[in-house]
Amino acid sequence: MNSLETIISKATAGEPLTREEALLLLAEGDLLQLGRLADGIRKRLHPDNLVTFVVDRNVNYTNICESKCKFCAFYRDHDAADAYLLAEEEIFAKIEELIAAGGTQLLMQGGLHPDLGIDWFEQLFGKIRQRFPQLQNHSLSPAEITQIAAISRLSLRETVRRLKAAGLDSIPGGGAEILVDRVRQEISPRKIGWSGWAEVMREAALAGMPTTATMMFGSRETAEEIVEHMFRVRELQAGGGSFTAFIPWTYQPGNTELGGSSATGVEYLKVLALSRIILDNVPNIQASWVTQGAKMAQVALFFGANDLGGTMLEENVVAAAGCSFRMSMTEMITLIRGAGFRAAQRTTLYRTVQEF
Repeated sequence: MNSLETIISKATAGEPLTREEALLLLAEGDLLQLGRLADGIRKRLHPDNLVTFVVDRNVNYTNICESKCKFCAFYRDHDAADAYLLAEEEIFAKIEELIAAGGTQLLMQGGLHPDLGIDWFEQLFGKIRQRFPQLQNHSLSPAEITQIAAISRLSLRETVRRLKAAGLDSIPGGGAEILVDRVRQEISPRKIGWSGWAEVMREAALAGMPTTATMMFGSRETAEEIVEHMFRVRELQAGGGSFTAFIPWTYQPGNTELGGSSATGVEYLKVLALSRIILDNVPNIQASWVTQGAKMAQVALFFGANDLGGTMLEENVVAAAGCSFRMSMTEMITLIRGAGFRAAQRTTLYRTVQEF
């Protein structure tokens, strides 16, 4: 039995793989072999044949950002003609549209604004909680929270706990890119390193807040670094993390300083499948229709994914890179059923709202 066959046998039996074994599986494993392994794990973890989604809206409260990541087409300098910071009433109007559409999740993300400290967010989140108590405020990112702490001269722990007290319910794992500092130095040198990202997630878990983890791949990383990213997420979770889901997506090069090309569909499916195999302690794997499109997201349901993320009433960051797939709730349900699954709308915390 060769080493690849041994690795496949281990994964099939549910035994954890080493970094070296995961790398060999990614590099030499057949696409359909990885798909079968990941699909088997998905069926074991989610035997109900249910694929879920959340009705949400991504409100980008500002595009002013000091980080200036090379892979981002969304950010603007403070003095740019099209730089903006949304007023409270504009944000509330967007939330009202989300509620009217049956939405349950607000995803507020912006840039690393040089002037927005804890007071601004406490005031805003407090008003959102008061006006829209039924909504899950699933907002910010580790980089934004680190920025708020620095501006406000607070510890990360105090910042996280004050944001939670004000109305922040959970923290998405945006800004993870690749959790290896060599890659981060090349594509986003002004953003926090991987340990800074991890520290915010540890503090969120200690504060009793659910989180998610993401990965953007296809820019400048190696296969070894993709594997390292997954193992770092796995180890954070094993150490008391609160990740409810892992969401890998591909770099979108349009309109960016970094340029270049992105990962292929085959590479996306292999990485997605490997994430389901490695992250046996993270309950849900999300397919990214926002970057991959509906048809590839449908295929991803047979490569380990059990969730399609949000319907995204609004999304601006990926769209700025020239990628603007859209999806209504009806289209989402049709896509899921078309692949032979039952469809269900869920909350941020994966509780079923309704089945279709």
